[in-house]
This record gives sequence, C-alpha cells and structure tokens, in this order.
Amino acid sequence: MLALSAAAADTSPALLDFTPEERARILSHGPWPVATAPDAGNRVQDRPAAVAWGRTLFFDAGLSASGRVSCASCHVPARAFQDGVPTARVDADTAQPGRRNTPSLLDAAQHRWLGWDGAHDSLWAASMAPLLAPDEMGQSAPALASRLRGHAASRASYRRAFGRPMPRDDERLVVDVAKALAAYQATLRSPRTPFDDFRDALQRGRLRAAAAYPMAAQRGLRIFIGHGRCSVCHAGPTFTNGEFADIGVPFFVPGGVDPGRHGGLQQLQASRMNRLGSYSDGGQQDPRAVTTRHVLIEPRHFGEFRVPGLRHLTHTAPYMHNGSLATLEDVVQHYSALNEDRLHADGERILRRLNLTAEQAADLATFLRSLSLR
Repeated sequence: MLALSAAAADTSPALLDFTPEERARILSHGPWPVATAPDAGNRVQDRPAAVAWGRTLFFDAGLSASGRVSCASCHVPARAFQDGVPTARVDADTAQPGRRNTPSLLDAAQHRWLGWDGAHDSLWAASMAPLLAPDEMGQSAPALASRLRGHAASRASYRRAFGRPMPRDDERLVVDVAKALAAYQATLRSPRTPFDDFRDALQRGRLRAAAAYPMAAQRGLRIFIGHGRCSVCHAGPTFTNGEFADIGVPFFVPGGVDPGRHGGLQQLQASRMNRLGSYSDGGQQDPRAVTTRHVLIEPRHFGEFRVPGLRHLTHTAPYMHNGSLATLEDVVQHYSALNEDRLHADGERILRRLNLTAEQAADLATFLRSLSLR
C-alpha cells in the first residue's frame, strides 16, 4: 500500500518553483488572443463586406495570369496557411522552387513588417506583391482590373466593401483588391494553446490548474526564458519581437546570396506602396509610418531575416527562412550546437551556443510543441 501511494505521488501534477522574475517573463507572453489593432493604412480592414470579398478573392485562381494559382495555392488553410515544403513552388508551370519558405498567415495582422526580409510595411502591400510578381501569380494591373470589371459579382462585392463603384484607374483597383485580401487575412489567428492555459492559471494563482502543464514543458519553458535566452527575440504574446536577426543559417542560394533584410529595406524604401505613399489611407497621421520614415539600411542587415512568431509552429514545418530544418528537434539542435563564427561580428550579440544535454533539448522541444493546439 505504501508503494502504491508513493507511485501515485510521483505521477501527480507538480509545478516548478518559478522565481518572481521567471513568472514575470512567463506572463509577458500573454494573454492570448490579443486584439488586432486598426490599420490606418487600410480603412476597410474591419469592414465585414471587405473581409467577405477578401475571402472570396483569396481562393480565386482567376487572379493569376495562368488561371491556376490562387493565394491559397501556397497559403493552404489546412497547413496553417502555408504549404509544408522547404521553399515555395512559385512557378506553377515549371514547379521550380523559390528561395524562401512560405510563411504562415496566422497572426499576420500583428506584424510590423511582412515577409522574411520585411520588404512590406503593411499587410495590404504584402498581399499585392505576389499578384504582380512574374514568378508568382504573374498578373498585370490592366489584365486583373479588366477581369474584375467584367464580372458583375466582383463589381457588386467591390461596392459593398468600399462604398463606391470600381475606379477607372487599374492600379488603384489592384491596390483595393490587396486591401480586401488583407482584411480577410487580418481575421486569421492561431488558437489558444496548452501554454496559454498554463500562463493564465499562473497569473490567477490557480496553481493546481497550472500544475497540469507537463513537467517537461515547464522545464523547457525555464530554458526558453532563462539559459536559452530565446525570449529575448521571441518575445510577447506572439513570441516575436518583430525584428530581424542573423541566426547562423546560410543565406546562399543558387546563383548567389539572399541579402535578407538589407534587400528588403531597399525594396521598402523604393516602393510606392509603403506607408509613406499615396495609396496608404493613413497619410501623415498613420502612426506606423514613423518606422518606415526613419528606418536605416546598415551593413549588418545583410543576411538578417525576420524573427518568426512561434505560435502554432508544429503545423508550419519545415523551419527557417529557407526551410532547411525539418523538425523542431532540428531547430533546437541548431541552437544547441550553434556555429558562432557564422554570426555577424558587429551589432549586439544575443545568440550563443547552448550546449544542451539530450534531456534539456527534449524539454525545450516539448515546450515549443505546447505553443500549438493539436
């Protein structure tokens, strides 16, 4: 009987003795979900009619020049709005892979910068780019505008979303298509997770409920906010600081290198579709335009890529900007055995080789899995 009691005690829920500082760091990753802030640059983002039309457009292969590629071709809803392959198959005819992994669209409305290189400062601008890119949907503004004007349903949907007839200006119409697409994408959110239940229970002092969170996940969380320093970059409720970093992943691509943030900033500053341009509905009063106006291109940006959010990440493999790591265990091992010589020598040095034991690596992977809902 004593042996049975001891065994029961060993398997009962338990809670690590998190310090006040650790608890504060844990609580900083919530609550979830967070409200989506209005986008001054897109006046229709919160209009139900714009969301509805954007949803229709998202699945419409007719937006592409070939008539075979829709937004959902790469951003597959069942795959957390990405495609599950290392790099996007951006050309439907040749099936040649692109340079980068397709990012999930879940929680995209929370991002300050869009794309691995941050070439876009709004969700609508990021939605417009693939429509016109020759190696993606391959459309031209005149052809797309002509197609939309030729469909009565599209004309009616546009009027409901924007409160006016379709404009005669082709580019203006394509911009509005992108804004409707962005309105739909702004509704895409990752679900609550076991971590969120643990975090909220901890905040409310419901320790018995918090102790239901697996011990391995708790140990991994302690590494994440402590020794691993993961939360320095993967901060806040979305588990990202929204900035860019060199994490030692090679950026060589066939025929050259991927400049990452350096190239993205060049595109951003040259674009007429950024928050400083005439197509932004926010004008000079858009609070998010400040960062676009003052951002600087520096040598250290070469080879930096956006710090991704970690929510729902079990559904978004493979990982990294080039899709080079197949599993979460591979990601953990990358940081455990990090080649620090590959990192930039200038700027703030946050990363260091973690040298995790096998148990620590398994615990960290268990925690990362708890950021997804199976």
